[in-house]
Amino acid sequence: MKTVTFGKTGEQVSQMCLGTMMFGDRCDQAEADRILSAAMDAGVTFIDTAAMYVSGVTEEILGRIMQGRRDKLFIGTKVHKGVNGQSIRESIDESLARLQTDYVDLYMIHWPREGMKPAEIMAALNDVVATGKARFVGCCNFPAWLVAHCNAMAARNGWAPLVCNQVPYNPVERGIEVEILPQAVAENIAVTVYRALLIGLLAGKYHPDQPLPADARAQTDQRIADWLARYADGFRAYHKMAADLGVHPAQLAIAWLCHSPGVTCPIVGVSAERQLQASLDAFSLELTEEQVQAITAMFGADVKEEAGGDFPKYRRVINLTA
Repeated sequence: MKTVTFGKTGEQVSQMCLGTMMFGDRCDQAEADRILSAAMDAGVTFIDTAAMYVSGVTEEILGRIMQGRRDKLFIGTKVHKGVNGQSIRESIDESLARLQTDYVDLYMIHWPREGMKPAEIMAALNDVVATGKARFVGCCNFPAWLVAHCNAMAARNGWAPLVCNQVPYNPVERGIEVEILPQAVAENIAVTVYRALLIGLLAGKYHPDQPLPADARAQTDQRIADWLARYADGFRAYHKMAADLGVHPAQLAIAWLCHSPGVTCPIVGVSAERQLQASLDAFSLELTEEQVQAITAMFGADVKEEAGGDFPKYRRVINLTA
């Protein structure tokens, strides 16, 4: 497993981040332990979790199974509820208790909220770092301007800055190509990507010409059927490309993400150890520029903007600044 530098922190983490959202939901503690062990054996050191996953059960399971190997892991978790100083300070203590550790490496705001107060938030996050409960702080699902706004405030006050932004990205969901990825490269902000496999659609779990599995998430998540219908031709082309290359479909999506200089780490969640190997193999798959562009074009899912001239192009140029 390759290692990458985590933004401006200087920390080295595995390029693959293991997502744990299924721990305690679609897999029990024994299977979670097998997944973590296999991932660590393959060189994975970066683990993503959150207080809200299975109402805290995910953190509890992770806390139990990482005993004796905590020092080999870079652990990130997220604020449980609300976006204010009290929630931030309460949530970190609850997470540390569930995780059975004195600190996390990364502590993130999970979602922005209307009416949030950046000064209060950044001051509280700084307190978490100052008290040694987290080494770094970051955010999830923040627009680029909000990251810049919060970090300018942190710089003025000598507070810990937001070092990462965790956002959805894949060949279908490409909104972060506008401003977020260019900002990440220009300001050395780590970008961790969730929904890398589009809830299984890019992992070969669903096909537009086959019925939805009876026991799958598609039975309760309408987005899956909607995406299948909207991008049917794209998924057919995608599956054909994987077959022609002799690789698992999941490998194409992850290799596509790794090709972007703005993406630090794709987050890959699995619910069974047997699913893990295909994801691990993806990080050693090198796509040509032509293959990357072919995948990009399959879905026609680039962000549509009403603007003239070269404005849309320049909003996506990652190296516009030196």
